[in-house]
Amino acid sequence: MCGIVGIVSHQPVAQTIYDALLMLQHRGQDSAGIVVCDGNKLNLRKDNGQVSDVFHTRHMLKLVGSMGIGHVRYPTAGCSSSAEAQPFYVNSPYGITLAHNGNLTNVEQLKAELYQSDLRHINTESDSEVLLNVFAHELQICGSLKLTADEIFTAITETHKRIEGAYAVVMMLTGKGIIGFRDPHGIRPMVYGKRETGAGSEYMIASESVALQASGFELVGDLQPGEAIYIDSEARVHRRQCAASTKLSPCIFEYVYLARPDSIIDDIYVYKARLRMGVKLARKILRQMPEHDIDVVIPIPDTSRPSAIELAFHLGVKFREGFIKNRYIGRTFIMPGQQMRKKSVRRKLNPIDIEFKGKNVLLVDDSIVRGTTSKQIIQMAREAGANKVYIASAAPPVRYPNVYGIDMPAAHELVAHDRSEEEVAEYIGADWLIYQELDDLIDAVQKGNRRIESFDCSCFDGKYVTKTVDTDYLNKISNLRSDSAKEATEDQITVVGMELHNNA
Repeated sequence: MCGIVGIVSHQPVAQTIYDALLMLQHRGQDSAGIVVCDGNKLNLRKDNGQVSDVFHTRHMLKLVGSMGIGHVRYPTAGCSSSAEAQPFYVNSPYGITLAHNGNLTNVEQLKAELYQSDLRHINTESDSEVLLNVFAHELQICGSLKLTADEIFTAITETHKRIEGAYAVVMMLTGKGIIGFRDPHGIRPMVYGKRETGAGSEYMIASESVALQASGFELVGDLQPGEAIYIDSEARVHRRQCAASTKLSPCIFEYVYLARPDSIIDDIYVYKARLRMGVKLARKILRQMPEHDIDVVIPIPDTSRPSAIELAFHLGVKFREGFIKNRYIGRTFIMPGQQMRKKSVRRKLNPIDIEFKGKNVLLVDDSIVRGTTSKQIIQMAREAGANKVYIASAAPPVRYPNVYGIDMPAAHELVAHDRSEEEVAEYIGADWLIYQELDDLIDAVQKGNRRIESFDCSCFDGKYVTKTVDTDYLNKISNLRSDSAKEATEDQITVVGMELHNNA
């Protein structure tokens, strides 16, 4: 999960890209980058850290240009490294920069092809760099000196034929324009909008609609699965379907947790979908425990709040804020490494004792993934004086790895993978646990747009919508991307860093 943005304008765009990345910061806190085009010159700044850490006044003053792209990164493999920060750049043909949200599932095959057939070198472990080089190779074949929209769309069509997985992509062709395209299943989101100024029309492509709204862009719509958009330097818009076979199957976890509640994705209001999740969950609680003894419903901030509000209303139980959130601690779900997540929970949340003391409390969370956060929060509720602590998840049990750009790669690290609901409840220390039914979750989201016939629910049901995900692939990424693998990589980097320091 990353955040991407691209803008074509008739005036400087660096500040607008910066503002958009702030609105997408929830999608990645590991690194940030902006590249802008001034004539035929590129100006780039990227580094580890959040947006406000990476870009200072001295950097912004150098980011001169009227079109550009930006990225906030959330790593799904390895550890934090400035070498993995995006946008990526390749000089041939034309000079192309790329920002990517998602994950390619046939990346090893592509790496071999790029080296053996395309004669291209990959310098990082990022699948985004692989994607950039695949597209660059295809554009090299079909592109002319006077590059046309048809040639660009042909290159995208050929790129679709070679790559598998989830990808929402923005690219900038130096001096020529901005490109955006989405995978044939539309797994990761991508929208675009328009803003009229005295200088003319401006366009923005972004991961979520909130990035558009923050800068006064009007949402035009979503890119469809397999669709590409090319906005040239004169702000002329070209669109084309570039994939042979498409079926919209957006990631349902976007609506559960990843996206901001004020976003609209594939014509579905995320906030409304989360309200409906709360209604569905309340009905299940009333079926299973009609004579419940719940005194108060308390959300685990912030994503679960809409669901918790509706759940409390339909149960006829008081809704209260029981945890105060430290706004300066990032989202624990997307922090690399288990130790980092464990350390962050108590620094992030502080209980209001009076809301817990002597009460039977129902905590509501958006989902329960590793169980680390839930276990600590339940313990905090007990320490605050709760009589009983129940917990409800607005999502079904997460039992399978997600391979499309979310950090759920190792099945054995998922608390519900080989446990029953009762066993999960015992593990996290809850007196009772209730999960959302998958059919109810799908209906809650789908009600916002009945034209969507299916969703990627792979982390809940183990059914992957792309062809290259099999047992061997899942085992491989588990070995590469588990918390133990990440921590080993971090330890190696620490040792190397100490050796370099000692030898200096």
